[in-house]
Amino acid sequence: MSTVTRNPAGTGRAPSHKGGPASRRGRVQQRWLPWAFLAPTIVGMGIFTLLPIVASVALAFLRWDIISAPTFVGFDNFAEVVQDPTVRVSFLNTIVFVIVAVALQLGLALGLAIMVQEKLPAWLRVFFRSAFFFPLILSAASVSIFMRYLFNEQFGVVNWLLSLVGIPAVPWLTTPTGSAAVVILVYVWQNFGFSFLLFIGGLASIPVETYEAASIDGATGWRKHWYVTLPLLSPATLVASVMAIINALQVFDQPYVLTRGGPGDSTRTAVMVIFESAFQRLEFGQASAIGVILTLIIMAITALQFRLSKRFVFYQ
Repeated sequence: MSTVTRNPAGTGRAPSHKGGPASRRGRVQQRWLPWAFLAPTIVGMGIFTLLPIVASVALAFLRWDIISAPTFVGFDNFAEVVQDPTVRVSFLNTIVFVIVAVALQLGLALGLAIMVQEKLPAWLRVFFRSAFFFPLILSAASVSIFMRYLFNEQFGVVNWLLSLVGIPAVPWLTTPTGSAAVVILVYVWQNFGFSFLLFIGGLASIPVETYEAASIDGATGWRKHWYVTLPLLSPATLVASVMAIINALQVFDQPYVLTRGGPGDSTRTAVMVIFESAFQRLEFGQASAIGVILTLIIMAITALQFRLSKRFVFYQ
């Protein structure tokens, strides 16, 4: 005859071991296991991101050339940066570059996204998505070296093509206007693919019924895009504009490789001045001060964009 072991309450259930050592170890493992998986990322971000940020802010208040011991100078580095005409010109160049390059990048990406999404069959859409995104995965330095040869005044392919239609050689990289135009064109060509993919994703998420309803109401052609596409695409536009402005404010490779900031200071940017101050003149305190100012500008512009997005961004 079998016997049933009952607990003191007489319920017939097996005794509970919730409070046992094995159960406590299991709860501890469940609590700390996610942190164990996150630890490499957290440690890496702390060493390679958070620590350099803290060090840069601290260096902004020091005078240090690596060779001698650092000395505390307070806000002297910031005062020197504000009074330096080269720094002021570089920030002005950067702002002008951001306005022109971001406008061209977003406009080109939006126009091509609408054309590809509406006018081309599915298999061609895949091809153009890859083709337009491909320049982004290339090295900016190698692209700039290649473009420097293309726009060379003496033997560049661009001037050779212009000569075929009777246009004389253009000094692309030896005049302020020409060099600025080349830097902007090369930057936009290499970076508009990211915005293009964002707009493609945004267009694909707009319901077809919305366009059908707009057509019934009489919206056709550009009116359909103005009253339907652009408002419903505003979330993607916000993300694309934020990313484009942040990246453009940190432009370095294209102007450095193409023109070295010249002629004169016509294409010198803020990040180029940071590089020159730190690694050419060994003025790490001044370079850090410029970096702090640039970071604050980026944060202010980004905050302003998100603040304005409450009025101009519409979610479905």
